[in-house]
Amino acid sequence: MIKIKRIYEKPSNEDGYRILVDRLWPRGLTKEKADIDVWLKEIAPSTDLRKWFAHDHKKWKSFEVKYKRELKNNADLINKIRQLEKEKGNITLLYSAKDEEFNDAVVLKKYLSVIEI
Repeated sequence: MIKIKRIYEKPSNEDGYRILVDRLWPRGLTKEKADIDVWLKEIAPSTDLRKWFAHDHKKWKSFEVKYKRELKNNADLINKIRQLEKEKGNITLLYSAKDEEFNDAVVLKKYLSVIEI
């Protein structure tokens, strides 16, 4: 099962394998407090796409389309996440954005739920 969670929330046993999916390290957070198993920054939106989106809700639909296009070109990391899900059971994709509804982890989770490996 794949879940998403803001990295600033307290880690829990239900998180399972914790994957940070942001390109930039979360502000004000030490690696110890982050309590991540792996940082897959390459799966995050490209710098250009991230800056273009800038968490502007009006750009959300276009952001989803563009990010999914990038994900299609990142099959190795998508397969790695799917394999980790098979091996570990619970996977939590961690993100740092304040907006819990409009962020890249939401798109990534949706993408992972519909693709086949």
